[in-house]
Formats: sequence, C-alpha cells, structure tokens
Amino acid sequence: MARTNAQRPARRALRRPPAAADRALASLGARTVPTAADHPHWTPLNRIVIELVYPEIDGGRYPVKRIVGERFTVWADVFRDGHDVVAARVRHRAAEDGDWKVAPMAHHDNDRWTGEFRLDRMGRHFYTVDAWTDVFATWRRDAAKKLAAGQDTMLELLEGREILEATLSALRGSDAACVRDALARAAAGSAPDRQCAALLDDKLAGVMARVGPRADQSSYARELEVVADRRRAGFAAWYEMVPRSQGAVPGRSGTFDDCIRRLPGIRAMGFDVVYFTPIHPIGRVNRKGANNSLDGGPDDPGSFYAIGAKEGGHEAVHPALGTLDDFARLVAAAQKLDMEVALDFAIQCAPDHPWVREHPEWFRFRPDGSIRYAENPPKKYQDIVNVNFYGPHREALWNALRDIVLLWCARDVRIFRVDNPHTKPLPFWEWLIREVQARYPDAIFLSEAFTRPKMMKALAKLGFTQSYTYFTWRNFKQELTDYLTELTRTEAREYFRPSFFPSTPDILPQFLQRGGPPAFKIRLVLAATLSPVYGIYNGFELCENRGLPGTEEYADSEKYQLKVWDWDRPGHIKQLIGRINWIRGENPALQGHGNLGFWRADDDNVLFYGKATEDRGNLVFVAVNLDPFEPHETVLWFPIAEMGLGDADAFEVEELLTGAKHLWRGSPQRVRLEPESNPAAIWRVRIWKHVEYRAPTA
Repeated sequence: MARTNAQRPARRALRRPPAAADRALASLGARTVPTAADHPHWTPLNRIVIELVYPEIDGGRYPVKRIVGERFTVWADVFRDGHDVVAARVRHRAAEDGDWKVAPMAHHDNDRWTGEFRLDRMGRHFYTVDAWTDVFATWRRDAAKKLAAGQDTMLELLEGREILEATLSALRGSDAACVRDALARAAAGSAPDRQCAALLDDKLAGVMARVGPRADQSSYARELEVVADRRRAGFAAWYEMVPRSQGAVPGRSGTFDDCIRRLPGIRAMGFDVVYFTPIHPIGRVNRKGANNSLDGGPDDPGSFYAIGAKEGGHEAVHPALGTLDDFARLVAAAQKLDMEVALDFAIQCAPDHPWVREHPEWFRFRPDGSIRYAENPPKKYQDIVNVNFYGPHREALWNALRDIVLLWCARDVRIFRVDNPHTKPLPFWEWLIREVQARYPDAIFLSEAFTRPKMMKALAKLGFTQSYTYFTWRNFKQELTDYLTELTRTEAREYFRPSFFPSTPDILPQFLQRGGPPAFKIRLVLAATLSPVYGIYNGFELCENRGLPGTEEYADSEKYQLKVWDWDRPGHIKQLIGRINWIRGENPALQGHGNLGFWRADDDNVLFYGKATEDRGNLVFVAVNLDPFEPHETVLWFPIAEMGLGDADAFEVEELLTGAKHLWRGSPQRVRLEPESNPAAIWRVRIWKHVEYRAPTA
C-alpha cells in the first residue's frame, strides 16, 4: 500500500534525534511521551498496575473505621504486562510512628490480592499497597517447569546462581546461611538438573520472597487512613436519662446523687453507657413552659437545650443538679460499675448565655437589633440562639467550642452525643473531632442527625464514631431488610456505625404510641440484635407511650417540665431488657456489624435474620413478629448450607429468651410468635454432624 504524504514526515522523524522527533510529532498534533511532571504518580518504568484498593472511601478523602485489636484486611488489583511473577504487600503505620511496617499480600484470584495487619493501638493508622516483579520467583517457576518437562536446565542453573550470588552480599545471619547452603548443594550436584533442583528448595524460596531482588517496584498513589476505635465504639448499650427527672419528690429537680442511686438498676439491665441530656444552666429569657408552650412561668424549669444563664454556660452544671464535685462522684460511681457517662454536646445557647454578652460577634442580630433566635419554619425556638460559625471571629469561636469538649474530657468524659450536627458546618466537625482525638484517641462522638441520607453519611465519613439512623421509622419487613442491607452490605459498612434508638426525647413513633407493650418488646429485640450499638430513652422500660395527639412528641415531655418516675410501676419490661443485654454479651455474633444475613420466612409479618462469627463458632438466629396486635405462625427456612450442614445433619437450638432447647433437622421449621407473650425468638445454634452407622468388622 502506498504511503500518504501525511505519513512520510512522521516516519522520517523517527530516525532523527529524540528532540527533533518530538518537534515533528508535535507539528502533526501528536502527543509527546509523557513525563513524571505530567503525571506526578507515573514514571516510564512503572510497569505494575495497582488499582481498586479496598477499603478506600471517596478516593482516600475519608478514613475507614475499625475497632482496635481487629485484623484489618486490604484488597487490591495488582498486575503487569507479560508473565513474570508479581508480589505485593501492605505497608502500614500508626499516625505517631515514623517507620512503616509491612504485611505480605497473597493472590486471591483474577489479579485480586489480599493482605492484613492487626490494629494494635487506638487512633489513626495509614496504609498503602506496594508491588514489584519478583525476580527469583519468576526464575524458580520457569526453572521448575523446564525441569519437570525434562528439558536442559544448564542456563537456568547459571541464572539462578547469578541471582543468589548477587543477593548474598546484602544478607546476614540465617538468611545468608540459607542461601550459602543452597549454593553449596547446587555445586555438589552431579548433573545440571540435580544442581538446579537444589535451588528450588521451599525454604530458600521463602527467604528470597522476603529479601530477594525486586524489579519494577511501584506503590499505590495514595496513603489511606483507618481509625481504630476502642471496643465500646462498636459494641455498647446506651441508657439515655434526664438527670433532673431522677428524683423522688414532685416539683423538685433530681440531682447527681439521685443519678448515682439509679446506676445499679441501670447496670442490672445490662447497659454500659449512661447518657445524660444537657446538664448545664438553663436560660431564663423566653423560657418555655410545659409541652413547649411560650408562656413559661417562674416555676417552669425550661428546656435543657436552652443552654446558658448567669450561672454559666457549656462549661458549667445546673446548680439544681449539684456541683462539679458531685458530677465527678457520679462519673467515678459509673466507672466502678464498668459504665461510662456520656454527655450531650449541643452547640446552642439561651439568649442569656454568657457568650452573648461577652462575644456578641459570635451571634447574628436582626435589623432591629434583636438577636436572631433559632427557627425551622414554621417551628420557632425562641429560647435558643445559634452561633455564627463564620466570620472574622471564626478561629476564636471554633477554639472555644473545641476547648469545651476538651474540658469535659479532662473531667473523665469520653463519649459525646452531638445534637443536630447537620445544622453546623461539616469542616468544623472534621476539625474538632480530629483535634479532640489527637489528645484523647478514646473519645467517641455520636451523630444525632435525623436528616437527608447523604448528609448523615457525610458526617460519618468525616469522623463521627457512631450515627443515629432511620431505624426509628422502619417498621415493616421489606423496608427493614432493605435498610439493614444498605448499612451492612455496601461501602457504608466501612465508615457508618449505626446506633439504633427506638425512641428519643424528641421522637415517640406512632408504632410505640399505638402498639402498646408488644410494640416496645418488638422494637427492643430489633434494635438490640440488628445493631451492636443501640440504646433506649428512659421511660422505654416502662412502655411509656403517651403522645401529643397527631404528633411524635411525648405528652408532658420532660424536656419542658420536672417529672418523677416510678421505675418499678406495673407493666415494665426491665427483666426482658436485662435478658436481651445478657444475650448480646454472651454471643460474639451479636457484637458484629457486617455479619448480618436475612433469611426466608413465609409470613411477611415475620422478620427472620441471623448473625455468625467468622469461624461459625457462634451462630444466632432471630425471628420477630412485626405485628404488635396479632399472632403469626409461619415457616422459617434456616440456611443450612451456609451453616455448613447437609440435609441429613441435625442442629440443636437453644431459645435464649426462655432457655428451651430443641433438636431440629432440615431447613424448614414452623414457629408461632404471640405479640404479648413471645413476639420474638432468639436461637443459638449448635451443629450435630450426621455420621453414617458402620457395622463392626469381624
């Protein structure tokens, strides 16, 4: 075929010096060979591809979450041109360490590699993936193939010895001895094939995999981050309480001493975190009355979310509750019971908060000179004003808010439930959480953000340890299945730790208002067994379900008035709560987040699911009647294949709520769940392997 005129200059240019060739190609609109300046993470010698590293959140923008002591697994696709053997490793270090550690990666399938390392301390860790061409492993593979085929291996012998001798000069100790021994055995061989075989020793291969020559070394373009939180970040049972409602005298505020007296009973129910709504002085300006009325009187205590008065702000405690010394005794009393105190961090102020007088530039004022109070039209919160996060004062305000958290950390508080974080700037939270955890790596932050899904996930990504969820409003089988699948089977599992609360001081769902005690039992079992982190709001154990008509608000809410509870009133479910928390503690399967599976139940009113430890040493299955009004009898289909069973194998089930035991065989099993007496069943499974009978031989 004749060349075109357009082709001829380019072909001639290839015979010129490189610079001239580049100019000629450029004149035709062709690109020159790229350089590292064009691609900072690329060089012409970078032959190995490292991609699809997992876990990696948003291109490494955000950290992954794990629990300290866990084995952290990293996946990556690693490959190169040709047929040479590739090797890879995970390189990792704690944030405060200067030196990297390494963990080998193993080939899984289809160029997918996996490696793992242990997160041996709390805090932030960095990790990335390295890969290279394994020169000795490539030689060893090819030499073994030729040897097995009976081909001449003289040249392979020379090449192998050359690789080993070049490596030997850099080795010491047992590694050097192993290489010398292999070379000596090869030299003593009577024939080339025997000499070559001496260099294929498995022990030698192991040494060379660690210290042998590495060609084409490459690293992943990013260093990724994983946060190792303490165990209570991933497995905990929270009890939310209003401190001023823990007293016994009507019309008088409860105190920290009253809270101390309640701790043993809360611990007896199995809770290990006791979380207090705000304990700070309450503003007097625009103070709310009962049921959020605008005409609060002099005897109304006000909303504890209207923080700050002449007695102090976020750094202080309400005088009616006691002193800081009393609070310290409360924290110590909780610690003696292996419990922790969590505080509410609400960045909102009453109009008479000291900051309004001392730092007016931190707030917004309207054209008439009045301070702008909080609104979510048509709702108005006249007793609350919000800070202005941006402006010339930003640094001072952000530091002041951070210092409030650090102050309570210094008072032995390490857990904070953050009120409405989605209404504050995301950069602020990312900065504050990193600042606090740099000093207190055991600090835990719970995001109370019932808002848009992407905002909830963004807050989790940027650093919140745990997150409130939509569980509160998920009542039916398909929506529960879909939602939990999203949380446990998608990328969200790597950064979003759900905390399931059936109700809060702000939310009394219609399911609880209308379903009575069975509804409380149903939601308790679901929350405690679907998520390793869950909690209840005080009064839940009493099945308190009086709501304001047409709303999700509690009637006579203790957000706005003093209350006295009879914690032993008839109809309470404290024994059931205690039993379920005991079950959680005794079964490691229920302490995991990503190990949830849903299984078939023939009635759409029955949710059937299970959890298992990685080694299947602990298997727990749960069936819940989602209907608080009617009994349901149905067939459950146990996943016997996933349980490691065949059709002939038997399995023992212990119903952990009652202690009843059964011996079952086969997948389908019929159960009946009554809303009042047993709306749920929790089975722990033990496997009985089927063994064929063999007649004794003579």
